[in-house]
Amino acid sequence: MNRREFAKTVAGVAAGTALLPSVTMSGAMSAAAPQAAGATVPWKFSIMLWTVFGGGLPFDQRLEKASEAGYKNLELTGEFSKWSDDDFKKFNDKKHELGITFDATSGVRTGVADPTAGDKLLEEMKPFLETMQRLECPRLILLSGNKIPGVAPEDQHNACVDNLAKAIDLATKSNINIVLENIDFEENPKYYLTSVAEGFDILRKVNNPNLKFLYDFYHEQISEGNLIEKLDKNIDLTGIVHIADVPGRHEPGTGEINYANIYRKLMEKNYTGTVAMEFRPTGDPKDPNRAAREIEALRTAREQAIQQANSKA
Repeated sequence: MNRREFAKTVAGVAAGTALLPSVTMSGAMSAAAPQAAGATVPWKFSIMLWTVFGGGLPFDQRLEKASEAGYKNLELTGEFSKWSDDDFKKFNDKKHELGITFDATSGVRTGVADPTAGDKLLEEMKPFLETMQRLECPRLILLSGNKIPGVAPEDQHNACVDNLAKAIDLATKSNINIVLENIDFEENPKYYLTSVAEGFDILRKVNNPNLKFLYDFYHEQISEGNLIEKLDKNIDLTGIVHIADVPGRHEPGTGEINYANIYRKLMEKNYTGTVAMEFRPTGDPKDPNRAAREIEALRTAREQAIQQANSKA
């Protein structure tokens, strides 16, 4: 049994189910298999590109590696900030050639939890939204920013509501939606929005269908836990979920989060948003075979998600 076969077997055992017909016990999978298997779940799979295929690879080669792993949707974090006009054309052409979509990006630095930052946020967003249109990217990831000394939490909470209402009005004019993301206090002790529950409360107050939540299970497991109940109660406001395990931010199955049950809940609720892999594949980052290892980790995580979701049936 080679490494790929072993990884797939472990994934199947973890799911408590047999492998899907499109993925054989030998590990063989045709080029069309990821799309065929993915059609059995109502969501689309994506990768947050910063977590994988780094190591100095040119951007177009990173796109090729993502495609090789079976992904056609990518999330960005401002990799395009220094692109020239020629770069935009080159990488958009490559994206089209591979059938890839940039489905979301972050990159706006002004946080929405600052009561004084409303005008600054909108002024920063205006050119950024133009760039997103060049990328053909439909969703902007916004962050709360940090806690502000001397400002009461309720004032920062209300600032999130007010600033997001203004931001989504502006973004909608460019046919772009917004998602708000939580981050845990261990990664950033200064960050304001560490609670998914508060995030959903903010969105309900804004009450705009073009504004959704980016529910990062990795961050929320560290901050507060109780992942599935909050997902169950707020699936209508969830536009993206981010996948990584605790500890270490590695692939599902390496830590304490029960992704089998999370995937089943997403299936039960008929979740139609995005399931985005944002994990660091295990192994030596200096490994010369790193790209192949990252591809294998992504494929295994994706196939495991499909298997676990369908084990409900």
